[in-house]
Amino acid sequence: MTARAQLRVGVIGTGMIGQDHIRRMTTVLSGISVVAVTDVDTAVAARVADSVGAVAHPDGLGLVAAAEVDAVVVCSWGGTHEEYVRAAIEAGKPVFCEKPLATTQEACLRIVAAEVAHGSRLVQVGYMRRYDPAYRALKQVLESGVIGAPLMMHCAHRNAGVPAFYEPENTITDTAVHEIDMARWMFGSEVAAVRVLRPRASRNAGELPDPLLLVLELANEVLVDVEISVNVRYGYDIRGEILGEDGTVALGDPGLISVRHAGHVTSPVPPGWRDRFGAAYDVELREWADSVTGGEAIGGPGAWDGYAAAAVSDAAVRALRTGERVTVALAERPALYGRAR
Repeated sequence: MTARAQLRVGVIGTGMIGQDHIRRMTTVLSGISVVAVTDVDTAVAARVADSVGAVAHPDGLGLVAAAEVDAVVVCSWGGTHEEYVRAAIEAGKPVFCEKPLATTQEACLRIVAAEVAHGSRLVQVGYMRRYDPAYRALKQVLESGVIGAPLMMHCAHRNAGVPAFYEPENTITDTAVHEIDMARWMFGSEVAAVRVLRPRASRNAGELPDPLLLVLELANEVLVDVEISVNVRYGYDIRGEILGEDGTVALGDPGLISVRHAGHVTSPVPPGWRDRFGAAYDVELREWADSVTGGEAIGGPGAWDGYAAAAVSDAAVRALRTGERVTVALAERPALYGRAR
């Protein structure tokens, strides 16, 4: 495959995020063709396949093995990720896996071991914050040194609401995990310990522990606090500010415009994650496709990042249950993945 070749992609999982990525790869991005799809709901898979001129495969392993598939995008439910990602590694095919990489640390480490045995990086995990223009600008300012050495970061992750099947631990594993990965990437350091504080519950919380305050202690002594609120009703509001020795740098307001009228100033809040991070998803898959045309998924969050996020999430879940500070114990980092970045 040359750098100019059309990347032929097979997609496992044609639910909400799978269909969104298929739309992105077929109507927004160039140089990519979706040639195969599969899903446990065969009727949905067949309908999606017809809409893009792809082949509907009966199962994910068959799709991975198909000769016409150059690279794989995994969007199925988390419990299936390990099997499909490891199959892609065994086939020597680049694989983009939506988070989580796998549902347990042990499964993540098996993926890491398989990739290390392969000898080069093939796996990228879907942590799209790294591709958001605002977060990239934040990191650029931080790395310029203009605000001095970083000391703390204050974050907020607020959802208007969550689905009925959302479980208490999902506040960490589905929601705060984005800030967990972002913090490791932003500061180039692993998380050493976590705490979770619970204020008075919101009247909108139901059975959920909502809101929460997650405190991440990084190995480089930077502290990151994350307010997690998943039923704020008013919109999808993502905030972040870094305090440095000589200044601060922060994400802008969530609205793209500000309206002054009749004695009031208003700024719209994004209603959901697609509105806030749609452009980041576009950049994420564009850069992934550009990298894997050379045979490897390089530069993005990889298997080690998926494992580290899982380990920190597990520690945070224990902290949520016990109210105690929990240290994070990571396996030895293979040379394939270099240092934290």
